[in-house]
Amino acid sequence: MIARDTIDKVFETARVEEVIGDFVNLKKAGANYKGLSPFTDEKTPSFMVSPVKQIWKDFSTGKGGNSITFLMEHEHYSYPEAIRYLAKKYQIEIEETVQNEEEKKRSNEKESMFLVSEYAKTYFMDTLWNSEKGKAIGLSYFKERGFTDETIRKFELGYSLDEWSAFTDEAISKKYEIEFLDKTGLTIVKDNRKFDRFKGRVMFPIQSMSGRILGFGGRTLSTDKRAAKYLNSPESDIYHKSKVLYGLYQAKQSVAKEDNCYLVEGYTDVISMWQSGIENVVASSGTALTPDQIRLINRLTNNITVLFDGDAAGIRASIRGIDLILEQGMNVKVVAFPEGDDPDSFAKARTSEEIKEYLHEHSQDFIQFKTSLLLEETKNDPIKRAELIRDIVSSISKIPNNIQKEIYVQECARIMNISESVLFNELSQILKRGAKEAHPSKVQKTPFTGVKKEAKKIEKIDQLFQMEKKIIEILLLYGNEQVDFVDFTSEIDDNGKKKMVKNNYSNIVCKEIYMHLQEDEIEFTNPVFLKIYYEIIHLLNQEQGISADLFTNHEDVDVSSTVTDILMEEERHILSSWEKHDIFVKEKESYLPKLVMDVLYNLRRLLIAEKIDSLKTDLQSDQESTKELMDNTETLESIRDYTALKQLLFEKLNRVI
Repeated sequence: MIARDTIDKVFETARVEEVIGDFVNLKKAGANYKGLSPFTDEKTPSFMVSPVKQIWKDFSTGKGGNSITFLMEHEHYSYPEAIRYLAKKYQIEIEETVQNEEEKKRSNEKESMFLVSEYAKTYFMDTLWNSEKGKAIGLSYFKERGFTDETIRKFELGYSLDEWSAFTDEAISKKYEIEFLDKTGLTIVKDNRKFDRFKGRVMFPIQSMSGRILGFGGRTLSTDKRAAKYLNSPESDIYHKSKVLYGLYQAKQSVAKEDNCYLVEGYTDVISMWQSGIENVVASSGTALTPDQIRLINRLTNNITVLFDGDAAGIRASIRGIDLILEQGMNVKVVAFPEGDDPDSFAKARTSEEIKEYLHEHSQDFIQFKTSLLLEETKNDPIKRAELIRDIVSSISKIPNNIQKEIYVQECARIMNISESVLFNELSQILKRGAKEAHPSKVQKTPFTGVKKEAKKIEKIDQLFQMEKKIIEILLLYGNEQVDFVDFTSEIDDNGKKKMVKNNYSNIVCKEIYMHLQEDEIEFTNPVFLKIYYEIIHLLNQEQGISADLFTNHEDVDVSSTVTDILMEEERHILSSWEKHDIFVKEKESYLPKLVMDVLYNLRRLLIAEKIDSLKTDLQSDQESTKELMDNTETLESIRDYTALKQLLFEKLNRVI
């Protein structure tokens, strides 16, 4: 665990404009910086960085936060990985909290395995580029495959000498322990013998999403048919084949930006496609696709395009992966290459434009793909045709979203020339069977018949949200300000007429808001706003100032994201054309007292309106029952009282009912 002091020091030292400037071309815009969104393909800047508030906001996607959240969004680091990245950038020594002996041993072992794997990658690369045998054998092989020097270095490819223990002996001489060489699978230990697992192979490092070396894939260059063509690292504490995608580290930014991930089978498929300009591509490394691998992609995009070799037998064997993708709620399309081609060979023979055009024109949804693949052999056989339809409906049943289910049922009915009602009935049966198997005691009673329309949201809930959001905004921006407030009370003059009396007083904004909300026993309905408010009041009770940094750097992602959105709203006008026409928005500080009171009055007005509606509903219910007249009288009096209070609030807001 990284010590709290280290995390605090990272937050204090890191400058958001410097961190983001390493990835985005930023230009000065007043007190802020602006640039093109790194998450979308745009021509007009919508990405804003505020050095004063130390936050950023991408108005094209809605994403925002501090330097840590940028690294988590853009580089897809975990929170600890982002902290370590910034600590390294700003040369901050990382202190870790005390662990018990078992935790320390486990942590040290995993870290040692990572260090050994990193050394192995460097060793294999050095062998490839700087040894005579490496250049003559390994580098020549990659060149023959058409890989450029840039590509070879990008994917950190290497070569393991065709000698029994060249790597192991060198690693031990560098003080790397045989225990961790063995645990990573780089060295095979048998009795007193130690030899290299990957001897005589070109090496493909397998990296995590953050770039750490997890394991290796090695391709033999031997003509010995008994040797496996490809050999992977064995399962270990740091390498789990079913949870890794080759090329994801290199592809992650492109996948997020293109909002699509191309999925292929092998290492060279990824590398050739990348070299041809298709960078948003990853490989399952020859294994059957797993839910963990799909979820990795889902962190970056909701869209997967599976690229199949032009081999019918291989395609059928891989179709199961489509259902797994659908189960994860993702959108899946399929592209099949011409007979005899795979992504590697196809990419080498064509230009980048030709590849992109082919992928675009031959992309099919899974229904079109399955039917085009299997319909030809079933058209004269009604039984096989029925089986194909059931197979497609079974795939549709995997989709969590009901709207998508209905659309695909309609598409299937059109292509297969069969009525929708029959398909909906079949889908209902499949879903019912699935529910019975998953929960034997809870059988689904209502069949799937299509999509139900969602009830419209009540507008006043949105108004309440806006009022609560505005209060949080005022507290964050102006909570520490001491201002002169003006309040109005209703009094009866000597002539018996009602008049509004003006009262002047001074108070801190945070205390004023707290006093009003406490007086009316008002609670925030939005849970994130409520959490922020409670923490602000805690600061008030501790007589500490309100600092927005405490919330933009908050450990709760919902809190930090919400606060960032609120703080960056006032920066939005910099991206507009107002300043070009010498039009400037009036500073809020100049009318802060009125702003505070208006939002409090409006919040009360909304809550009173809700209360009146609730009382009217109760009154109608009472009239339909056998309740006493006294009950109705009390309810009517309450409605009158609340209506009078509402009238007073409108007067304070200079409105009329």
